Amino acid sequence: MSGSVGDITVIAQEVRGCTRCGLHTGRVRAVPGEGPADAKIMLIGEGPGYHEDRQGRPFVGPSGQFLDELLAIAGLRRSDVFIANVVKCRPPQNRDPQPDEISTCTELYLYRQIALIDPAVIVTLGRFSMNLFLPGARIMRDHGKPQWVNGRLIVPMIHPAAALHRPENRPLIEADFERLPAILAEAEAERSTPADPSNDEEPPLEQLSLF
Repeated sequence: MSGSVGDITVIAQEVRGCTRCGLHTGRVRAVPGEGPADAKIMLIGEGPGYHEDRQGRPFVGPSGQFLDELLAIAGLRRSDVFIANVVKCRPPQNRDPQPDEISTCTELYLYRQIALIDPAVIVTLGRFSMNLFLPGARIMRDHGKPQWVNGRLIVPMIHPAAALHRPENRPLIEADFERLPAILAEAEAERSTPADPSNDEEPPLEQLSLF
């Protein structure tokens, strides 16, 4: 069951007041994430940037504008999905988040958000969020390839910022988003299929016949 709006709001309030790692000392605003509590798709980026830190909202700068375009390619709007990040406060000078920052933020907040929302599909944007679920994956090799993890489809994708900085990546991420409706349909079909008590294993990747 997906979580309630109230539960998600409680986590957001905790995030805004969090002082559990050093990132809080340099932030203007923490960025809890936003979207419906029953979203079928959750997108997870790396961390807030300059614009996100000022507004307290995820993906509101140039990468966010591009993300809106990508969602439109998939026939989606921002209000249809839940958008979050691996870390909730902006790392100084947009440096990579450190392992202790990642573990603190994910264990305290992100994993709770995932459990409450219970999305059928998680789209990871960039390598940091991808490696939370697919530790051995490589972004340029595995982007757009759905994999079952704990009963949901994880879809690693190139970060929108990387596509903006390297124009050759733009067609790749656009093509991945084009397939997102079919990926969601596959995930929902699998979830609606009665469980076979004789087989407790996750469905094999070969079942993703669309890809």
